[in-house]
Amino acid sequence: MGNILEISGLNKSYKDFSLTDVSFTLPEDCITGFIGINGAGKTTTIRTILGLTQKTSGTIKLFGKNIETNEQELKNRIGVVLDDGRFYDELTMAEMKSIIAPAYSKWNEKDYKEYMDRFSLNPKQKIITLSKGMRMKFALTLALSHEAELLIMDEPTSGLDPLIRSQLLEIMSDYMKKGGRGVFFSTHITSDLEKVADMLILINNGKILFEQEKDILMDSFRIIKGDSRMLNTDNKKLFMSLEVTEFGFEGITNRVSEIQSSIPGVLTEKPSIEDIMLGYIEGGNK
Repeated sequence: MGNILEISGLNKSYKDFSLTDVSFTLPEDCITGFIGINGAGKTTTIRTILGLTQKTSGTIKLFGKNIETNEQELKNRIGVVLDDGRFYDELTMAEMKSIIAPAYSKWNEKDYKEYMDRFSLNPKQKIITLSKGMRMKFALTLALSHEAELLIMDEPTSGLDPLIRSQLLEIMSDYMKKGGRGVFFSTHITSDLEKVADMLILINNGKILFEQEKDILMDSFRIIKGDSRMLNTDNKKLFMSLEVTEFGFEGITNRVSEIQSSIPGVLTEKPSIEDIMLGYIEGGNK
């Protein structure tokens, strides 16, 4: 299994924010969740990968080729769904499609019509009249209608109701069934990723904190609860993050067996992706 996307030493500096030595890979046949709190660097990373923002330094390779020297070829193989849509509001969806379709050598009109029908989208409707959910469905339709091998999405489910979010996740899963493809899915709604993601990458303050298979990551961590009187200076160090109140303590750790030996009788629970994400962020801020 090869890598669809390879990022190495990516740096981008603004006045009040920087991406710092961002490096990660996206294997083919994987849905990769790119997670982090708002302002962590998810959108900046994606915009830099797509060339919408100029990087300061670093290397970006798609399908083993440098994007700077093969931009037209490589962008033809990518489907993009951005949170802001980037549409002309006064046009109808049919008119918008007529502008976008010629940019792709493998535009598939049959796929386009099937997705429009599947999403109950009327091509004669003006974009300005579309709800946020309908805009996202239209963006996804365009992204999936030119036989793209990599789907890059920036916060596609943000602000959508649970039904539409579920539909988009189903489309993602269907898209991956053809094989040799990949999805790079930026979001702060981590519950969506628990349903579909194979890999997870966490970014915070412009730096990558981990890159890991989802199932391995979630099996490695536990939420620990117990009597705060059992805590001491040594066993507190075994937690990534820890909250202590007069009623007890709750923390998250990947050193479960050590804690169980040090503090017998503690309760353990499986964490969510959000629990692990916040554990890393809170632990790093201490």
